[in-house]
Amino acid sequence: MAASVWSGYLTFGLISMPVRLFSGARSSAISFHMLHRDDMQRIKQQLYCPADNRVVERSEIVKGYEYRKDEYVVIEPEEIKKIEPKTAKTMEILEFVKSTEVDPVYFESSYYMVPEEAGRRPYALLTRALEESEFVAVAKLTMHNREYTVFLRPHKGGMMLHTMYYAEEVREVKDFGAPDVELKEAEVKVAHQLIEALADEWNPEKYHDEFQENLKKLIEAKLEGGEIAAVEKPKKLAPVVDLMAALKQSLAQTEGKKPAARAAVRGTAVAARKSSRKQA
Repeated sequence: MAASVWSGYLTFGLISMPVRLFSGARSSAISFHMLHRDDMQRIKQQLYCPADNRVVERSEIVKGYEYRKDEYVVIEPEEIKKIEPKTAKTMEILEFVKSTEVDPVYFESSYYMVPEEAGRRPYALLTRALEESEFVAVAKLTMHNREYTVFLRPHKGGMMLHTMYYAEEVREVKDFGAPDVELKEAEVKVAHQLIEALADEWNPEKYHDEFQENLKKLIEAKLEGGEIAAVEKPKKLAPVVDLMAALKQSLAQTEGKKPAARAAVRGTAVAARKSSRKQA
């Protein structure tokens, strides 16, 4: 099993359970090294002090906070440890909220929360209670020199922990929101039909990073001395003048692409018609 990123106690009223956190996801991408074009040697980055005009070792470096232009106060690691709040080792549940009330814009990172042997029973109890109540737990947690607001939710019989952005960290964008336009009911109806025609079950395994896949092919082609095939670029689309015509054309283009989805849509429509006839 991978190394845990945090270990401590989760408290729930007077109940305490030892738990560990493991990273739930991470980015995966092809990385490149910086090379000197002339001799293909790796470039090295050095830590340089302009005052002494020399390269310095990492052991000579300290953390400093700039409180005024070019003036710093040095903060030592031991001093940071002294001010760590109790949430550095204890994660206390503060409240419970409905999962539907949490806006995904606040989500930051995801972690698997795994109980230690002594915490298996209370962990299972809390997980089941959350599953049946459709609530998520809101707690406080300190790690990586920061105190996070987190929420815990049931997932596949266990619990996931998600760190959250604070309200002041979520940016507001000017003019964001519903445009001041008038929509025709017929346009909305066809838009619904287009959504239903493209509807499918959520399956994350069918989505891939095509750019990363193309990079792998590019590297293989360079190693084998082959030709690099250019990816066909999409044509620039003209601005939509007739929204209804564009919707109908988009709907027509879905024909043959998603037979299962279209069958489901037709089945729903037939059931609705039968139901309306019975009620009549």
